[in-house]
Amino acid sequence: MTPRTPDFFDEGALVAVLTTQPLDRALDYKAPEGGCHIGAFVEVPLGPRKVLGVVWGPGQGGFDLSKARSVIRVLDAAPMRDEMQEFLQRAADYTLTPMPAMLRLATRAPGLSDPPSMRKVYRLGQGRPDRETDARRRVLAVLNEYGGLSFTLKELSDQAGVTSSVVKGLVKQGVVLEEDTPRDVPFRLLDPALSAKDLTEDQARAADALQAGLRKGGYGTTLLRGVTGSGKTEVYLEAVAECLRQRRQALVLLPEIALTAEFLKRIEARFGAKPAEWHSGVTMTERRRTWKMVGQAGCQVVVGARSALFLPFQNLGLIVVDEEHDTSYKQEDGVLYNARDMAVLRASICGARVVLASATPSLESWANAEAGKYERLELTARFGEAVMPDLRAIDMRTEALPSTRWISPTLQKAVQARVDKGEQALLFINRRGYAPITLCRACGHQLGCEHCDARLVEHRFLKRLVCHQCGETRPIPDACPSCQAEDRLAAVGPGVERLSEEAAALFPDARIATLSSDMFGSARALKEQIEQIAVGGADIIIGTQLVAKGHNFPHLTLVGVIDADLGLQGSDMRAAERTFQLMRQVAGRAGRAEKPGTAMLQTFQPEHPVIRAILAGDEEGFWRAEADERRHAGVPPFGRMAGIILSSPDMQGVFDLGNELARRDGPLRQIGAQVYGPAAAPVARIRGRHRVRLLVKAPKGAALQVAVAQWIGQVRIPGQLRLTVDIDPQSFY
Repeated sequence: MTPRTPDFFDEGALVAVLTTQPLDRALDYKAPEGGCHIGAFVEVPLGPRKVLGVVWGPGQGGFDLSKARSVIRVLDAAPMRDEMQEFLQRAADYTLTPMPAMLRLATRAPGLSDPPSMRKVYRLGQGRPDRETDARRRVLAVLNEYGGLSFTLKELSDQAGVTSSVVKGLVKQGVVLEEDTPRDVPFRLLDPALSAKDLTEDQARAADALQAGLRKGGYGTTLLRGVTGSGKTEVYLEAVAECLRQRRQALVLLPEIALTAEFLKRIEARFGAKPAEWHSGVTMTERRRTWKMVGQAGCQVVVGARSALFLPFQNLGLIVVDEEHDTSYKQEDGVLYNARDMAVLRASICGARVVLASATPSLESWANAEAGKYERLELTARFGEAVMPDLRAIDMRTEALPSTRWISPTLQKAVQARVDKGEQALLFINRRGYAPITLCRACGHQLGCEHCDARLVEHRFLKRLVCHQCGETRPIPDACPSCQAEDRLAAVGPGVERLSEEAAALFPDARIATLSSDMFGSARALKEQIEQIAVGGADIIIGTQLVAKGHNFPHLTLVGVIDADLGLQGSDMRAAERTFQLMRQVAGRAGRAEKPGTAMLQTFQPEHPVIRAILAGDEEGFWRAEADERRHAGVPPFGRMAGIILSSPDMQGVFDLGNELARRDGPLRQIGAQVYGPAAAPVARIRGRHRVRLLVKAPKGAALQVAVAQWIGQVRIPGQLRLTVDIDPQSFY
């Protein structure tokens, strides 16, 4: 049978269904009773299983149609729009990812095949239970941790590690509330007419420009560059308001889950209701609700992590990528994509506007703005009475400091002065754990991971050694595993925990809070700690990269950076850029309210060009110098790159395949590309698999993906060997 219309298939018509299973093509099925549309989410038989799929188009045929199996049923979900299908296809083509893997990104919500129904949900009630037990405390801890979110009985029981009877016992006492509610309900409407904060002249000019772009319609990308504390958020929230007035949907991407709590409050204050959340800290119930409501236009604004880009928006008008320079927007496992670039792609397909916001933009975005591909808006002053912090270097070559200490006398004196005045100080180090190396002072043996070529990092607060590559942990041994010498193991080098220990000794009367992503059991617990710090709950904050990402601590007036030149080591072409960004961002935490701030950078290389540029505040000069170097080298953003990562338990086999690929570089030579390698990866073994890398470097306009696909298509990949392609690699580990 033939389709009645180009997008509808009558019962029995042959349709192509793309499933989420790792197959190399869509499969042909007969349309179910009642027919189905292109884009319909369906359940289909695959062998003995029932799997999720999407009707992708007409079937190909070419076989005995009597053997074709039928679609089991069409799911209760809005069909996938043509623009979403195009986005997934183009993203797959760009990243050289199989389409089923892309579809999995677009269907990451539980229970999509469940029919609509009423359900019982559970949330926090009032009071305390008549008798407190460990199980009851765990239930209440989960409900407190997730704020106002609702759970199903199974979700709450599983999350707390208790039986359902514990939850029901708390319901009887009113401590936990049980409610009947439709399975998925629309989110409360946000009101763009509510009064906004008073904007400065700078902010108003930028907000007007963003709103004008939205009223003009069609695709466009704007780089919103503003110094730390300049109020970029208030500016792009006015763009969100215009999007709401147009009855279109908006997506705001944040680089760190810990940022969402404060941001959700700001949206609620501006628009009278909270938006939807989409990240790993959201319950499965809320995740399913968000996915469904986004597709049915029952959700106006989503605040989320990079995977929110793959939600089924019906009328997307605006995408904001906050802190667009942040490396966490690059997915480094599974489907390798950069959310910043995919946001621009998706917006170009659906005619939406993109706002890339940052105090220290990526060189790629800076270059696109310079070339006129992106519009550019600047906020040059901090909001209100706040002024930019005073930046100073502490030359560690002139400081008298014992080898087991890392806080210089100069920095110690400055921290004590702030504590004495009731202000906050932040000590920043870009290393998790207690110490990066643990070695035996008797034989010199360094404790390493059994599965990776990586040293184990001591996490003294957890009393464990941890591999930061595979996550393997073990207790800290009493004796050296190599020579069995007792009490000779020594921690070498500083981490955030060791810095916290040192600060406790130097400032015994100060309240110290340590912020590191691996020290909190959940994202909600981390958010609570950040909120407490913001209202003055600590005198000294010890933190890793986490504290550099957009947090606002009004009482913080001093930032001290330990090992400011740490990131300048190694051969990463982005080392200078990332060090510049990180130092400027973390320095920008100081003096964001009325009191002026100071940032002090401990460095052994105060004359290094990057350190000098940070201290001088000459951002434009730094970007131009960095751009000239990259242009001369022909590397991104003035050239193309692709990384090839080969891995296998067999070291010889992985090198053999790498050498074979290097010899067969004909398709790459045709586009003027060069192949470097094969070479052992900097971390040469992870989870027992040996890793080899090749790097492809090509001219700016080269058809890189086509050539790479032809190149790797020449070789057969043995069963145990994996080949991963990373287009536009951000890291080279």
